[in-house]
Amino acid sequence: MFKVLKYLKPFVLSIITVVALLVVQAVCDLSLPDYTSKIVNVGIQQNGIENAVPKEIRKSELNKLMIFMTDSEKSKIEKNYVLSENDKNIYDLKTKDEETIDELNSIMSKSIMRVSGIDMANKEGAIPNIPKGMDIWSVIPKMPQNQINEMKKGIDEKLENLDENMLTQSSVYYVKNEYEKIGIDTEKLQTNYILTSGAKMLGIALISMAATVTVGFLAARVAAGMGKNLRKDVFRKVVGFSNTEFDKFSTASLITRSTNDIQQIQTFMVLLVRMVFYAPILGIGGVIKILNTDTSMAWIIGVAVVAILSFVSVLFALAIPKFKIVQKLVDKLNLVTRESLTGMLVIRAFGTQKTEEQRFDETNEMLRKTNTFVNRIMALMMPTMMLIMNVITVIIVWSGAHQIDAGNMQVGDMMAFIQYAMQIIMSFLMLTMLSVILPRASVSAGRIGEVLETNVVIDDPKNPKEFNKEEYGNVEFKNVSFKYPDAEHNVLTNINFVAKPGETTAFIGSTGSGKSTLINLIPRFFDVSEGEVLVNGVNVKDINQHELRDEIGYVPQKGVLFSGTIESNIKYGVENLSQDELEKASDIAQAMEFIDNKPDKFQTEISQGGTNVSGGQKQRLSIARALAKNPKILIFDDSFSALDLKTDAALRKKLKEEIHNSTMLIVAQRVSTIMNADQIIVLDEGNMVGIGTHEELIKSCEVYNQIAQSQLSKEEL
Repeated sequence: MFKVLKYLKPFVLSIITVVALLVVQAVCDLSLPDYTSKIVNVGIQQNGIENAVPKEIRKSELNKLMIFMTDSEKSKIEKNYVLSENDKNIYDLKTKDEETIDELNSIMSKSIMRVSGIDMANKEGAIPNIPKGMDIWSVIPKMPQNQINEMKKGIDEKLENLDENMLTQSSVYYVKNEYEKIGIDTEKLQTNYILTSGAKMLGIALISMAATVTVGFLAARVAAGMGKNLRKDVFRKVVGFSNTEFDKFSTASLITRSTNDIQQIQTFMVLLVRMVFYAPILGIGGVIKILNTDTSMAWIIGVAVVAILSFVSVLFALAIPKFKIVQKLVDKLNLVTRESLTGMLVIRAFGTQKTEEQRFDETNEMLRKTNTFVNRIMALMMPTMMLIMNVITVIIVWSGAHQIDAGNMQVGDMMAFIQYAMQIIMSFLMLTMLSVILPRASVSAGRIGEVLETNVVIDDPKNPKEFNKEEYGNVEFKNVSFKYPDAEHNVLTNINFVAKPGETTAFIGSTGSGKSTLINLIPRFFDVSEGEVLVNGVNVKDINQHELRDEIGYVPQKGVLFSGTIESNIKYGVENLSQDELEKASDIAQAMEFIDNKPDKFQTEISQGGTNVSGGQKQRLSIARALAKNPKILIFDDSFSALDLKTDAALRKKLKEEIHNSTMLIVAQRVSTIMNADQIIVLDEGNMVGIGTHEELIKSCEVYNQIAQSQLSKEEL
């Protein structure tokens, strides 16, 4: 997986931008529960009054509060309150510093609770030596300090168990009453606070939304770009594969790896970029916020995390082995489908449709069962996660209700705690979703890595040589032997011959004698096991592959056409081919005969694989494509087999008339095709058993003589 991640290198700037935006998004998301808490605690429960420090207070009330303050506390109050310019009976708060207000809040809330406690006790007649209903505040200032301290101590004992926030909330009612007596509209104050907080929440939500949308856009772009680069490199690698590598990977598997496997990685990358940075920020931030909100319920989050991790561990233990099986079954299904489609005519001819349907159904059913098993397990994830989240919410409400009843927590704090708990669980859920896709993506990455890391057997030399211009067109085999990888016996043994420009060298032999294998050594589709193959006087292993194959016009045994037009297929190797050259190549290949009969001539559409033309037409177009290159070396690998004798003869005649300077190498099954060749090489079980002209071989080579007699009459011989 890590080897595939190197493809993220071109997108480093985008990833850095994504990380920055995810931090912004996480900070915004973590801020919202705090605002919700403040709206409930301050906006609703405290009527928009944030703390126990009044912005305006009557002089008489401030004097009351200062009775129970220490000298240092009185000094702080006097420093931060000044007489109003409009009303000398009212003090205004002059500071806006938050730290100072926090200090004043602690002082004022305790004093307010003391004053409120004495007022209540006085109304109930619970203060010794003070008649019920008497103005106690005219008496207390005249009392000895030790009596005042005793009163203060008695009230403070009752306040010890109250949380700082609860003290503030309780004191707010006193501040509200004071505001109303001064003439401040507390309802407007409350409305303004709620609207201001709501506007801030809306702004934060919009910033979070903008960050989320941008992250989604960049993540998709990074994943798509990575997928494109992976597909490009896989395709380039596969294009460079020799037959040795194709023996290792089936065509169906390579198609699956280039499409389905890369798609799996692309999907994983979208989630990786969006979640792998966001989830930890959200989870850690949520834990920090919870610890700052209330630590007495932190154990609930621990229970949730343990439950999620236990569930996910069991899930993975069941699912991961199945992911590997799924990808192999997709390979197998593609293989069966491809074989059935390409071999449809044979299937119909032998009436084996039911057999092929059964073969397909078996693989399809195995894939369905495996996918169903995996999907059922994965389907359990979301309901289980929702159950955990709902159970945690119930536990928080149950525990929080007791805390609120005991006066240790406010309602808004409990609501914030629930939201933070959900954010922490969601962060684990995101990582879990990522982990679900990770095993499948990891399998896919491994399969792609196998292709990319495969060492190509046939590669370009580090210091390629130039062709020897004096030997242009020469093809020479020196003591060449060849065997396929992992094979025990040679397919070709000790082959020696020279093919010269302007001459035709033909190869003939029984089926399996090594004719096509020998021809494939020239363009270096395989490398020789022993000896040398020289083209233009240079060993093919020492030449750049593109330059080597640029000198060769190759017509394979099975004609291959590409989707497009007749013109595009003939111009396949030479894009800037003129119309005259196009027609000349087609004329030599005897293709003009059927091209002229087409309504669109050279613009006639060719379907995929050339299925809308006959085998003979396909071969003639393949020959025209090779001739259009005007190569120094022409290779025909049994390329006349689908031609009738008349067309075969006409084609050979045209080749002899028009192609003078090229080295021509022909593999053939029919003696009539090659009997006029300058030299004929006879192969038998990988050995050269004869070389010479038709007349010479009839006399000297028993194998050739037998082949010729089986095909030609005595007069033709």
